[in-house]
Amino acid sequence: MALQVTPLAPCIGAEVSGADLARLDGDQFEQIQHALWAHQVLFVRDQPKLEPETQINFAKRFGPLHFHPAAPHLDGYPELFVIYADEHSKVANGNGWHTDVSCDEEPPLATMLQLHTVPETGGDTLFSSMYAAFETLSEPMQNFLCELTALHDSEHIYRGRYADRGVDDAGKRYPSAVHPVVRTHPETGRQALYVNPSFTTRIQNLSSDESRALLDLLFRHQQRAEFQVRFKWQENDIALWDNRCTQHLALWDYWPQTRSGHRVTIKGERPVYRAAPNEHRRMKLSRSSI
Repeated sequence: MALQVTPLAPCIGAEVSGADLARLDGDQFEQIQHALWAHQVLFVRDQPKLEPETQINFAKRFGPLHFHPAAPHLDGYPELFVIYADEHSKVANGNGWHTDVSCDEEPPLATMLQLHTVPETGGDTLFSSMYAAFETLSEPMQNFLCELTALHDSEHIYRGRYADRGVDDAGKRYPSAVHPVVRTHPETGRQALYVNPSFTTRIQNLSSDESRALLDLLFRHQQRAEFQVRFKWQENDIALWDNRCTQHLALWDYWPQTRSGHRVTIKGERPVYRAAPNEHRRMKLSRSSI
C-alpha cells in the first residue's frame, strides 16, 4: 500500500500519512527512506506509543544505532535517549540550533523522535535545510568554503549538562572532531553546509578573528526563515530527520509544562566533501544569499 507524502515547505519537510511505523512492510519502508532523502525531515502523526523495542527495531532498518556520549538513556536500552524537560529542568534538549552530535568522528545519519507528553502550547521544533543554506550562497563563497574544515567540540555542551538527571561525568572525555565545512550527501550527491552554532567552534587554517567572523555569517545565513519548516507536536507524533543535511531547534517556550519522549539515532559515516559540477550547486530558487 502506497503511503502519502505531502510536502510542507518549499525547501524542507513533508508529512507522511497512511503509515504505521510499527508495521511497515519492505516496500513501505523503502518509500519512507526515499521520502527522507528527498524531504530531509518527515513527520508522522496518529501513531501509537511505541514500545522501546519497536522504536529501536524500526531505527535499525536504516543501519546500526548511535549511542549518545552524554545523555541519560532508558534503563536496559542504552540506544534510547530519554527526552525530558519540566518545571525543575535547568536545560531542555535541543534548545539551540544544531546538528545531532556533530562532534563525533562519525556523526549520526538520522534521528527518530517520538514525543509522549507535549505541552498545551509551545514546544515546536524548527528544522532548517543545509542544502538550501549552501545552494543560495554565491559561487565564489561556495568555492571558498569547499576547501575548509572546522572543529566540532562538545566539552562546552555536555560537561555537567545532565547532572540534575543523575549523570555523573567526572573524568569522562567528550568527543571532538574535524569535518569539512561542506559535506556531500552520500545518497543524493548534494552539497550541504556542515557547521552549526552548538558544536562548531573554529574553522581550521583561519585566524581566530577570521574564523569567528565567517562562522557568525554562516550561522545567520543558515537560520533564514525561508530555509525552514516548523512542526507543532501532538501526543505520540514522530519526527524523522536526516542529520547530514539539516539543523533543528527545539523551542523551550513551554516552561513550566512537561515535554518528554524517546529518541533513537542511527549511526552515520565520516563526513566527506566530493566536488560536484557547478551547475548542480545552485538552487532553482533565484535568491541572493546575504
